[in-house]
Amino acid sequence: MPASKCLTHHAALISVMVTMAAVDRTMTDKELARIGQIVSSLPVFADFNDSLLVATAEDCGKVLAGEDGLLRILTQITDATPDALRETTYALAVEIAAVDRNVGQEELRFLELLSQRLKLSKLVIAAIERGARARHAVL
Repeated sequence: MPASKCLTHHAALISVMVTMAAVDRTMTDKELARIGQIVSSLPVFADFNDSLLVATAEDCGKVLAGEDGLLRILTQITDATPDALRETTYALAVEIAAVDRNVGQEELRFLELLSQRLKLSKLVIAAIERGARARHAVL
């Protein structure tokens, strides 16, 4: 496996969302729209040039499509994630998983791998996931 490309923290956050959207082999319009909304509204992206979003997402897709793509992108994401953004990274993955309110086995497995790589506690994981369930609840 070639050396990992060094991502910026912005690219890591975008890559985690793109990977979550793609891990079940279908990227829905809702997921793509939510990624755009997140990038345009969250403070962590305030200094990100929005015109780079598509290219950043495409770069992630290229890595995913390559040999050992999921493991390579996980390594790139975790290597580029500063400690202060570990919970944010997981929260963004959960947010994209929750968009369609149907989280499949592939998405659950990716979340498990991501939480292990980010070294998040079970309590933090549960809180982030519960928050997403509350935000996406319908009657």
